[in-house]
Amino acid sequence: MSAGDVSRWARRFVAASAVFLVAWQVAAVLAALPTVGVDVPRRTRVTLAVYGFVLNAVFGKAYSLVPSYFDRSLALGRAPGVHFPLAALGAAGLAAEPLPGVPEVVGALGALCWAAGVAVFVVALGWTLRDDPTGRETGTSDANAHRRRVDRFANAFVPVVLAYLVAGTAATLTPYAGVLGADLAAVGLPAVAFARTAHLLAAGTAALLLFAVGFRLFPRFLVASPPPTLVAVVLPAGALGPAVLALGLYDGWWFRAGATLEALAVVGFALAYAALFARSERRRVGFYAVLAGVTAGVLGVALGLHFAFSGVRFELVEAHLRLNVLGFVGLTIVGATYQFYPPTVGSFPGASDRTALASVALVGVGLLAEVGGTLVGAPTASLAGRASALAGATTFAWLVLGVFRER
Repeated sequence: MSAGDVSRWARRFVAASAVFLVAWQVAAVLAALPTVGVDVPRRTRVTLAVYGFVLNAVFGKAYSLVPSYFDRSLALGRAPGVHFPLAALGAAGLAAEPLPGVPEVVGALGALCWAAGVAVFVVALGWTLRDDPTGRETGTSDANAHRRRVDRFANAFVPVVLAYLVAGTAATLTPYAGVLGADLAAVGLPAVAFARTAHLLAAGTAALLLFAVGFRLFPRFLVASPPPTLVAVVLPAGALGPAVLALGLYDGWWFRAGATLEALAVVGFALAYAALFARSERRRVGFYAVLAGVTAGVLGVALGLHFAFSGVRFELVEAHLRLNVLGFVGLTIVGATYQFYPPTVGSFPGASDRTALASVALVGVGLLAEVGGTLVGAPTASLAGRASALAGATTFAWLVLGVFRER
């Protein structure tokens, strides 16, 4: 399969990610409208967010970017085509199973599809990087020779990302062990709580890959260099934080340590990106989206620190999720997507930077309204915020799918 074929499958992953994003926002609005009689469980919403939206985008761009960042070509070119339906069906099945009336076997089949897709992904990237797993070879051109040290350091954390993905996928399978006829005790595997699984995948896989790829991608987009000290802090903290969080979630010293490490990583990345943005003369809509994303991330980890040191307020857990997944990771994905696939190349209605900027503003303002409404106990403001985020997500999906359709 050629590089063009890999790029086409990458676009399909990104397209599926956009559809899952809209589905998540619809579910979030419905969950805030109890009078309509539609019960959307929190686990369904988190699954749509993490497995559907975030990780499908991660898979698509990882197939395109990671091999080139290790000066390689994807060794198993057919892997994206095999992986894509498994990822989409897996996320859909896992999201559907918590809904009332849906049998548990739907979730079990979804988990199996998801695990099979992840196996394809990990084997494909692992085989591609087998002779250079730490990323000593970076593919960095002579014109960017001053970036090689950061590039090598960032590459070294990609295997950690894959390890988190494997761990999170194993944890995804464990709740369905009985349905699948497996005996966890016989193989020494514990069942893992869903909140821990979500942290392994969202923070360990998605956020850590964002840090590793981001320190290579955004300096080139913005034609600037990040502060080396921040790079040296963000990547190790981002690698350790999710494991410590998953180990001690909601309880004691481990929880505080994990929250602190994750806060160091997110705040450090936000400062590094802000420095890149300030040093750059380039101003594009995608760059503003990432700036909004890292700002939301700082607010999200601030809530996490509050939970760790002052006690968990469960009415704020949803706000923490949305600030981090929709805000930090989500708006960063949106920004990078607009940079890779500029809406201005389209000729369909609304294909412009102004519409793209409106989508970012709708999501960002919606998050602020939702979180503010939650903090002050104003459910109408929270609902309005979710509706605004839905409008922004729908606009983003319209632009991305329109560009892909015209291609």
